[in-house]
Amino acid sequence: MNTTPLSLRIATVCAIAIFIAALAAFGDQTLLRFASRIAIMGLAAVAVDIVLGYAGLVSLGHAAFFGLGAYVTGSLALLGYTEGFFVWPIAIGVATLAAFIIGALALRTTGVYFIMITLAFAQMFYYGANAVPGLGGADGFRLPSRSTLAGIPLDDPRVFFLACTLILIAVLLFARRASGAAFGSALQAARDDAMRSAASGIGNYWLRLTAFTVSGAIAGLAGVLSANLTLYIAPSSVLSWHLSAELLVMVILGMAGTLYGAVAGAAIFLALIEMISRYTDFWAMYVGIAVIARVLLFRDGLFIALRRLVTP
Repeated sequence: MNTTPLSLRIATVCAIAIFIAALAAFGDQTLLRFASRIAIMGLAAVAVDIVLGYAGLVSLGHAAFFGLGAYVTGSLALLGYTEGFFVWPIAIGVATLAAFIIGALALRTTGVYFIMITLAFAQMFYYGANAVPGLGGADGFRLPSRSTLAGIPLDDPRVFFLACTLILIAVLLFARRASGAAFGSALQAARDDAMRSAASGIGNYWLRLTAFTVSGAIAGLAGVLSANLTLYIAPSSVLSWHLSAELLVMVILGMAGTLYGAVAGAAIFLALIEMISRYTDFWAMYVGIAVIARVLLFRDGLFIALRRLVTP
């Protein structure tokens, strides 16, 4: 049950809306690009949080769904198809289908076996993309242009930032509503005690498969937006297992099982990289120290710690 006062929640929503509007109005291209990347990676982190925080599943394969969304978007752009209402559903559909198939197989195992199977499938897509010369192989390829939405081009950084932000907010509201419904309660019951939930008549397998499939669809959507942001796609940037690991770190930084914490973790992770990489090439070591500090000092996650600072 949410015990945060209604007035505080309304004030928080208003503050976020004002911040987004001010950023879109006065931010320069570099800042808007960085903010768009936070929204995109926050979206991908939410996808991981659904399976990690609510289903209790550690997946190292979400880069596959992210990469499929990006590659389908880029491939159709090379063929001249850039209308988002045509291209994006296809890209998301491919990622969703892949998530359903991989989940159907991986969810027949548990623990480290589940982790290894998701990783193995992701690596299959990674090496498959490397072997396709028509899409640049290991070097990747550039997109001719960004997508359009109902004929409106997304080339303007402000328009693209607003599109990414609105999509992230819509997905957060959807995921939050689902997590508070019977589906979310049953999913968490299966996470906490699989045997007891199964004895209560809950179909754990199909419940987790649904969550995994929805998570894959959201990761695919993040990949679509990422392709439009960078206008460049390569296996090392959208299909590498490192991306899956980074998404897990983002969720852990913010706090698994909170959804909003995944977005906060993505923002903190990307901000740390942006700041530390200016002074040293060994930024990953310092990010690792930050993750260790978060686990030792903030057991409930940075998002919960920040919320306690503003909650009476």
